[in-house]
Amino acid sequence: MTSPTEPVLNSYRRAAIIGGGVIGVSWAGLFLARGIDVVISDPRPDIEDLVRTGLAEITPALAELGLPTEHLTDGLSFEADLATAVAQADIVQENGPERLELKQEIWRTIEGAAPAHALLATSTSGIPASAIAEAMHQPERLVVGHPFNPPHLVPLVEIVPGEKTSAETVERARAFYAALGKKPQVLHKEVPGFVANRLQSALFRECVHLVAEGVVTEAELDEIVTSSIGLRWAVAGPFRTFHLGGGPGGLPHFIAHLGRAMEDSMWPALGNPTFDEATVTTLVDQAHDAFGAGPVEELAAERDRAQITLMRALGETPGCAHA
Repeated sequence: MTSPTEPVLNSYRRAAIIGGGVIGVSWAGLFLARGIDVVISDPRPDIEDLVRTGLAEITPALAELGLPTEHLTDGLSFEADLATAVAQADIVQENGPERLELKQEIWRTIEGAAPAHALLATSTSGIPASAIAEAMHQPERLVVGHPFNPPHLVPLVEIVPGEKTSAETVERARAFYAALGKKPQVLHKEVPGFVANRLQSALFRECVHLVAEGVVTEAELDEIVTSSIGLRWAVAGPFRTFHLGGGPGGLPHFIAHLGRAMEDSMWPALGNPTFDEATVTTLVDQAHDAFGAGPVEELAAERDRAQITLMRALGETPGCAHA
């Protein structure tokens, strides 16, 4: 039986991944598991060892997602020269450092060397496509394809067009990421940090405040989140949750009876912490006490296994989505 993803992915046989760090490795694993040949371009002399080690670490998670992992790296290659790396690419996914001038330099080279049909996407976590594309002759070709880390596992990809990004580019990006098994969301305007990171930052600011003020420890706060709003938001986001909280009257009733009180009493009481020396010391010491006993790799693997279990329960794994 032909997968509904195949007609789309048949147009993407070769991907150029720019930057072989954590995000680049994660994208590479997903692309390779989907049958796309990958060339990684990164100037570091040890990049091949780093990437192959990283791919070995995420292979079990890819397999748990139901993706084929046998001979995963057969289609993997490396090319330090950026222009050469993108010369035959159908999709370019850039994951370079978050520095505007460097990204503009990278994209000038990519635009001049990549095929005219190639989909051009940047994984930037906050720099607008409009700013990066100022260095391009065809800014309509560039779009933000921002994953939520790690890309091989978490479904969300935020697609953020720049001021001059064409509708065709946006639709091609949406179709491509959906065919990979992701959940692309197209944002309607550029904002710093996009959406998911802004939400994460807002919540983390209050987390830092509560721990710094001694209301809870880091371990206790994590337990509160994972046993309450974390569970709830996994199945119903904030707006649906508060719509249900309004009972038969829905969100209007919630806003009238609880939202106004939240605005008047709760929002002004939220913290505005800073990463001063005392706060950083508190956070670091508590992180060591709560999580420092085991290697980060083991903690990440444990997290990923639990994440996959949850995704399976929600029907969010690639196999569930495309069955």
